[in-house]
Amino acid sequence: MSPPRSHPLVDTVRAFTPNWFTVTMGTGALALALNQLPFAHAGLHAAGRTLWAANIGLFATFTLLYALRWICFFDGARRIVHHPVMSMFFGAVPMGLATIVNGFLAFGPDWLAPDTAIGIARTLWWVDMGLSLLCGVLVPYWMFTRQAHSLEKMTAVWLLPIVASEVAAASAGLLVPHLPPAQAFPVLMLGYVLWACSVPLALSLLVVLVLRLILHKLPDREMGASAWLALGPIGTGALGLVLLGEDARPVLAARGLAGVGDVAFGLGVLGATMLWGYGAWWLTLAALKTVRYLREGMAFNLGWWGFTFPLAVYALATLALARVTQFELFAVAGTVLVAGLTGFWVVVATRTAQGAADRRLFYAPCLHTPHPRAQFQADAV
Repeated sequence: MSPPRSHPLVDTVRAFTPNWFTVTMGTGALALALNQLPFAHAGLHAAGRTLWAANIGLFATFTLLYALRWICFFDGARRIVHHPVMSMFFGAVPMGLATIVNGFLAFGPDWLAPDTAIGIARTLWWVDMGLSLLCGVLVPYWMFTRQAHSLEKMTAVWLLPIVASEVAAASAGLLVPHLPPAQAFPVLMLGYVLWACSVPLALSLLVVLVLRLILHKLPDREMGASAWLALGPIGTGALGLVLLGEDARPVLAARGLAGVGDVAFGLGVLGATMLWGYGAWWLTLAALKTVRYLREGMAFNLGWWGFTFPLAVYALATLALARVTQFELFAVAGTVLVAGLTGFWVVVATRTAQGAADRRLFYAPCLHTPHPRAQFQADAV
């Protein structure tokens, strides 16, 4: 007698993992990038708004599925804490939420009263900030105390929980101009704090990543898309500097610190430009590595969403620099990057929809690897 078959929805919940939130990161970021093109018109704005609305539905669905996993399959869900790769994707949750926060500022007033849209964005930003800081502290702590890591197995996925804080910092930069002075100042200052909680550490990890690539060469093909993740902290860091620097002048001037605001704006432009140059190096290397992986046969997996969000934030930083500097190179480069991002998104979204339909992509690696305690006991025997 064959064992009873479980319901597909039950299997989906049991195997649902936080890397699905990278879908919301890439989709939401594309929506925002389309709206920032220098020649943006009503059609692009409407396309971005549609993607953003769909992204809210995706985020709500993924949140429900993952919450159900913790409620219904707690023992299996908690094993992610020990998994050295899947646990990194906790950072995708606040980063996906950040694209929704930013979308309420860009698209929300089309459907809601402006004050309502801003109020929702402000409330969600505080939630996003808390989740980002939680991921940025807890996941590294698990890496230090519960997980098995080595330099040879290191990939840019390590950046994910850390980068969430600087994404929240960039969101703060977008939110501040919509707030009254009494609320704008603390959000601005916290934006700089969030930036500092993320960018220096992320840049330090990139140095170690270069060493790892030199000593141990490229990661396995299934981690090939992680080559693009290095653009994430660079692009978001640059974007945050520009946005917060723009905010700093009026907000700090209102507090009698006009000189500090001017310095913040100048540092934002120069710092973002230097980070943009650093990102261009990583972008070139990522493209070269991807060509090599594709020639070797790079199978599709959810990691391919790594092609989207990092490129999107780098494109947004490029377009922000174009706006504040009026340098034509940035405008052209930003447009090309958004065009490439759109192509990536179409391919990856199509493949993801196909993989979700046949349920190939619903797989929880932490359920198929030995629990660390059991492995320790086996080694002892």
